[in-house]
Amino acid sequence: MWTFPSGTLGDLTRASHERAHSVLSTLPELRSVARDLPSAPDAAELFAKALRGPTIRVIAEVKRASPSKGAINLGIDAAAQAARYVEGGAAAISVLTEPSRFGGALGDLADVAARVAVPAIRKDFLVHPVQLWEARVRGAAAALLIVRALSPSELPLLMDAARECGLATLVEIRDEAELERALEVGATVIGVNNRNLETLIIDPTTAPTLIPRIPAHCVAVAESGMQTPDDVAPSALAGADAILVGSAISASADPASAVRALAAIPRSASTRR
Repeated sequence: MWTFPSGTLGDLTRASHERAHSVLSTLPELRSVARDLPSAPDAAELFAKALRGPTIRVIAEVKRASPSKGAINLGIDAAAQAARYVEGGAAAISVLTEPSRFGGALGDLADVAARVAVPAIRKDFLVHPVQLWEARVRGAAAALLIVRALSPSELPLLMDAARECGLATLVEIRDEAELERALEVGATVIGVNNRNLETLIIDPTTAPTLIPRIPAHCVAVAESGMQTPDDVAPSALAGADAILVGSAISASADPASAVRALAAIPRSASTRR
């Protein structure tokens, strides 16, 4: 039975509910603005295509700070950083928009989407459809949904809302039960987080263990705790299509080279079912 998350994830999810409630009145306006935007192509198909290839695809994250590390790169210019990531071969850009613990902002998402041609992902602790419409209006191609943060009624609601507003989704899990929930709502890009967001503890065996259980028609993304090609290798061998990396490349003095080193890792012949 689902229970509201504890620890850090609980705090962030609770704060996200408060933020969503504070902007509920803007939903009609966001929908109206979105209707005037160019029609979104098949976002899910294009997003999945961007994350598949002969080498591990890198989702490079713009990350100023985090609850586990504190300050990482507080002065980061989101658009300029994203451009450097793309120069290094990033397939997509994850933009943290959570303001209190990660130093993010919706303006960062808009700036990145306007600067680079690869998909921009809103990464936050999203709990309400209004937050997806915010992302769509600011140019996002996709949004992160964290299964642990969403109740059995909220997850399908947000998946449906993402489809309605033309966003792809990266659905994040950390165990087999959450994988089943993700598949039940039709997730096609599934991230496995090595970090338990409630305790902030990283277990580097989580992604390599769960990725082989993700169906082959889905894109499998390994998340957290990876800095070097050696860190990525176990997930690549397990059949990962892509990785999401934030802290190491956000702190790097040469982000393009840091991404390039990770994007050169061959993708293993998949053993996924």
